[in-house]
Amino acid sequence: MSTKSGIEWTETTWNPVTGCTKISHGCKFCYADRMARRLQAMGVDKYRNGFSVTMHPLTLKDPLKWRKPRLVFVNSMSDLFHEEVSMSFIKAVFKTMNQASHHTFQVLTKRPGRVLEIDGGLTWSPNIWLGTSIESHRWQFRLKELRKTSAQTKFLSLEPLLGPLPGIPMQGIDWVIVGGESGPGARSMEADWVREIRDLCVREHVPFFFKQWGGVFKKRTGRTLDGRTWDQMPTR
Repeated sequence: MSTKSGIEWTETTWNPVTGCTKISHGCKFCYADRMARRLQAMGVDKYRNGFSVTMHPLTLKDPLKWRKPRLVFVNSMSDLFHEEVSMSFIKAVFKTMNQASHHTFQVLTKRPGRVLEIDGGLTWSPNIWLGTSIESHRWQFRLKELRKTSAQTKFLSLEPLLGPLPGIPMQGIDWVIVGGESGPGARSMEADWVREIRDLCVREHVPFFFKQWGGVFKKRTGRTLDGRTWDQMPTR
C-alpha cells in the first residue's frame, strides 16, 4: 500500500519499518512519534506497538506493485538503519529498491555510522538516494560519515534547523533540504541561517529545497524565501 505524502520533497511514503528512538536534540518533538501514538490509540494495527521499532515484512513488496514511477520516501515513520532493524531485513528492503528501478527511493537516516558498518553488504543501485539529518553544528560529523558511503546520490536534510551551519562543506553532496521545526513546541529558525545555506548551495551548484519556515501553524508561515520558493532537486 502506498501513501500519498504531504511532505513537499517527495511523492509517496513507504514504511516497511515503523518506530524509532530519539538520539539527538532534533528528535525532541518528533512528528512520527506523535503520529504513531495517535494511530495506536485509534487502533491501527500497524501501530499496535506505538513508536517501538517494528518491522513489517508484509509491506516489503509494495513498491513492486506501483507501475507509475515516483519519488518514494522510505520509512518516514522510522529510520531504516536503527540498531534494532536486522541486517537481513535491511537487505530485503534493498532488494525491493533494487528491483523497483523505475522508482527513486529517498532514504533518510540519523545513523550514517551504521550505514558505513554494513555498506559493503548492500547494493546501491542509482535509484537509491541516501541522506542524513543535521540539525546544528554539533551533528555535522554525520556529513563525513555520509560521504564515505557507496550511495551514488547523497543529500542533507537540515531540518529542523536549530542553529547556523556556516560554511558547511558541500563536496560530494547532491541535494540540500532546509526546514524549520513545526508543531507543538516548535523551536524558531533564523532567516539568516537559511540564507547562508541557500547562498552556499547556489555558489557550489548544489540543488536547494526550502521546505518550510515551520512554527506551530506552518501553513501560516509558508515556505517562500526572499519572495520565491526553492524546489530544486537532483537530476533523476
